[in-house]
Amino acid sequence: MLESILINILFLIFPILIFVIFFDSRRHFYNQTFLVLFSTISMILCMIYPIKLEIGFIFDLRYIPFIIVALYGGYQKVIPLFMVLNFYRFMIGGDGIWQSFLFSTAILLVIPFFHRRFLKANTKKRLYMAVSAALFTMILYLATLSTFFEELTREYWTLATYSLITHVIIISLNVLMIEKVISNINNRESFLHTERLHVMSELSASVSHEIRNPLTVTNGFLQLLKESKTISYDEKVFIDYSLLELERAEKIVSDFLSYGKPQSENMVNSNLKEDMEYVLNILGPYANMNQVNFDFRFSNTLTKKYDQNQIQQSMINVIKNGIESMKETGGTLLITVTEEQRAIVIQVQDYGVGMTSDEILELGKPYYSTKTEGTGLGMLMVYGTISKLKGKIEVVSEKHKGTTFIITLPV
Repeated sequence: MLESILINILFLIFPILIFVIFFDSRRHFYNQTFLVLFSTISMILCMIYPIKLEIGFIFDLRYIPFIIVALYGGYQKVIPLFMVLNFYRFMIGGDGIWQSFLFSTAILLVIPFFHRRFLKANTKKRLYMAVSAALFTMILYLATLSTFFEELTREYWTLATYSLITHVIIISLNVLMIEKVISNINNRESFLHTERLHVMSELSASVSHEIRNPLTVTNGFLQLLKESKTISYDEKVFIDYSLLELERAEKIVSDFLSYGKPQSENMVNSNLKEDMEYVLNILGPYANMNQVNFDFRFSNTLTKKYDQNQIQQSMINVIKNGIESMKETGGTLLITVTEEQRAIVIQVQDYGVGMTSDEILELGKPYYSTKTEGTGLGMLMVYGTISKLKGKIEVVSEKHKGTTFIITLPV
């Protein structure tokens, strides 16, 4: 029996090993094809090589990959497993085919329902939820199995004990391994992102001031040249274009300067209320021009020390992006500032064009922007500022339905 259990454990960790070796990135983790294909293989192998008890009963671990996919992937990703499971069960034949179908249908209807709540939970809660799902599945299975017995014998209770203990231990092992893989991916990407921000900060601090000086001088001379009476109209047009390009270059340099270290004269210890009100007043006319209204809700008593200029510029960048995402349809931009477990939480929710999962993964990288005219430096500045404050940014978005930026600042 122990040999069968060890073989089944190998079947169940097979998708995790394949992922770690060949697909170790966040982009692949939620890939539907990968998740469904390898989980299906694990499930079928568990059915082909069941665990045989000495008392004569057999049981398998087919529902462990089923539960894991249901919790991590939801209805969309678990339905293919449901179809394969029942198709293969019908191929095997024998007694209990319809009972197996009804049982798997009940599991399909219940467990994926908790998918969204599961993804929002921390590792500890995810482990509890997965174990609870396994216990629920096996208790329901044993209740169904008991209908085949006229009397619940000692052999039945032995089967029940083995199946419950095995499912709890193995699903705990699998979830812990998956959570460790996710943690490693997040830590690695966070480290790489921090390194990119550090390099950009050092580069901007050393170069931006030197670039701004000749830009300012050139701008001044062009302004004087524009007032000259000896140049033609066409030449004045060329000068206007030059001034516009200098202004654009000045804006890019200003963005680079924002990545520098916090300045002591700008440091404040505040609950963010005045700064958020200032940002909304600055952006009010721009929002009105795009038929966007602000819904601002503030309920925070915690304070944090930060560079006021950098925080204000970060909030301007995030809120301005939200306005521009709704400029075609207009609407209400929801901005909330709350406190949660010794952290300040800022949420900016729009109902605009939204983003795909791939676009979300690219946010904060130098020169990446979802806007055709954007440079991507604005969001890089936001990620850099929040990183310096030991905070984190979570982006939840759906194409054509809107985006929510959730910024958490520990105090």
